[in-house]
Amino acid sequence: MGRRALAPVIVHSAPLVLPVCAEPVRDGAVAIRGDRVLRVGARAEVLSRLPVAREHRWAGMIVAGLVDARSTVHSTAPGVTARASVVADLTDPAGAPGITYVEVTSAGEEEWEERERDAVITAIREVDRPCAVGIAARTRHPQVLEDVAVLARTFGLRLLVDLDRHSPAALDEARVLGPLCHVACARPLDPGERKLLRLRDTVVAVCPAEPSLAPDALTLLDEGNAVAFGTGPPGPPALRVGPLDVAAAIRRHAREFGLRTRGLDRRLVEAATLGGARALGMDRGQGRIGSLAPGARADFAVFDARGRYPYAALLAQPPCLGTVVGGDLVTVTP
Repeated sequence: MGRRALAPVIVHSAPLVLPVCAEPVRDGAVAIRGDRVLRVGARAEVLSRLPVAREHRWAGMIVAGLVDARSTVHSTAPGVTARASVVADLTDPAGAPGITYVEVTSAGEEEWEERERDAVITAIREVDRPCAVGIAARTRHPQVLEDVAVLARTFGLRLLVDLDRHSPAALDEARVLGPLCHVACARPLDPGERKLLRLRDTVVAVCPAEPSLAPDALTLLDEGNAVAFGTGPPGPPALRVGPLDVAAAIRRHAREFGLRTRGLDRRLVEAATLGGARALGMDRGQGRIGSLAPGARADFAVFDARGRYPYAALLAQPPCLGTVVGGDLVTVTP
């Protein structure tokens, strides 16, 4: 049998490449083959070392794709290449790649046992979609919550829980918290809650209900919590735009409060990319997202951003020129 021909090498280059997992590259390039990143580096070196079939030369900045760690399937935002999409029914459109979380809303054990439990299991077993599936536990009933956690472990599914419904302590008692779960948070957390989430290696997807929550997001970052950004409920419509917009709002209001945390711009961009990837459990291994390096999925966005300080330039919310998902150019903004 003959060998399958390799996909051609396509290069996307720009005055600046921001891999997130490494230092910015001036006059950089991202080489991709199929849906994977092949090489990231200086444009001249990439072009000289690889048999490049085609080059897309962009103005501005190439940055690892943004990851929305708590969204609705209908939300759209420039530069977002993966989402934690919460749906009432797995037959809903998947939207961007990532993980689709089916809601569990039972008010009590009877409703869960008689109707919703079997429906969720059937949907998980029969679903035919390109995205992975998880469970969004939106029930307030502690026993149902505990059973949902068992169900998720049994099927190897990720969990998403809103902290407006449960305290971290209650979630821990139900054995929900852990590296396979992330929480969406739109309220201040006390020191004990932040510590428990750190100890359980649970990512906090900050979905600010109002700009005054900016200092709390900074406290999470300063204390070492894993942070991502979400744009769906429980946040307000004004902030349901994209992870970069949430990061920019936090930065803007932190400055208004006189809070100047060292390395803040970089950490906010990392939360909008790698942090979201970690929330979805997609930050490691082949096909990982949230960063640009050999073996990662070829997900990135191009922004009309320039300047001496790349992270600050990105947080100034420049126009998005295009988005690439899995190596395919899916959107181009005129």
